[in-house]
Amino acid sequence: MLAADEFHAPSLADFFPEAVAFAGTPFALDRLMIMRLAIAVLVALLFYVGMRSPKLVPTGLQNVVESALDFVRINIAEEILGKENGRKFFAIIASIFFATLFLNLSSIIPFLNISSNARIGMPMVMAAVAYITYLWVGFAKYGFFGFIKSSIVLPGVPLAIQPLLIPIEFISTFILRPFTLTVRLMANMLAGHIMLVLFFAATQFFVFSGTWHIVFAPFSLIAGIGFTLFELMIIVLQAYIFALLTAVYIDLSLHADQH
Repeated sequence: MLAADEFHAPSLADFFPEAVAFAGTPFALDRLMIMRLAIAVLVALLFYVGMRSPKLVPTGLQNVVESALDFVRINIAEEILGKENGRKFFAIIASIFFATLFLNLSSIIPFLNISSNARIGMPMVMAAVAYITYLWVGFAKYGFFGFIKSSIVLPGVPLAIQPLLIPIEFISTFILRPFTLTVRLMANMLAGHIMLVLFFAATQFFVFSGTWHIVFAPFSLIAGIGFTLFELMIIVLQAYIFALLTAVYIDLSLHADQH
C-alpha cells in the first residue's frame, strides 16, 4: 500500500489487469473488456433510440445522431469514395469511426481514465476489419492474382527495376498497412493516458508531500487539465484518421490498376 505522498509510474498491471468477472473460465473479463462491452451497448442504444422513429424534420437526439452520421458520410465516405461507393461502404466506415471515438472517450471520463484502445486488442480488431474489407473489395473486382499484381507491380517502371520494387510494394501494401493502422491508434491513446497519469499523479504527490514542493501543485494541475482538453482533440482526430484511412484503402482497392 502506497502512502499519499508516494509517487509511482504506471506499471504493466495497469494495462493488463486481472480478470474481474468470470475469472477462471474461458469467458473471463478484465476491466478493459467490460468497458468495451458496456460502451458498445451504450453506442448501439444511442443510435437505436435516436433513429427508432425518425421524423422528416429531426429534433433532439435524432438531430444529433443524424448530424454525426452526415459528418461521416459527407466528409469521409463520399469525400474519398464518391457518392455511390461512399454510400455502399458507409456502414463499415461509420462503425469504425464511432467505435474508435466512443472507446477513446473513456480515457477522459472519471473513474474509467483509460481508453481500451490503449491496449492493442481492439485497434487490431478494427484494423483487421478495415484490411479484410480492403482485400475483399480488390479480390471481388480484379480476382485474387489480378489484385495482387495490380497492387505490387508499378506501371511504367522499367522491367529491370521491378524485382527491387515488387517486394517493397508487397510489404508496404499487405503487411505494413494493417500494422500501422493498429499501432497508430494504440500508441496515441497509450501515450495520452500515460501523460494524464503523470500530470495528475504529480499533482497528488505535490499536494500531500508536506514540503515546499506543494507550490508546484497548481502548475501540474493546470497542465493536466490543459492536456485533458488536448486529449479530447486527439480522441476525435484519431477516430477521423482511422475512418479516413479505411476509406482511402478501400478507394485504393477499387482503383488498384491506376496507382
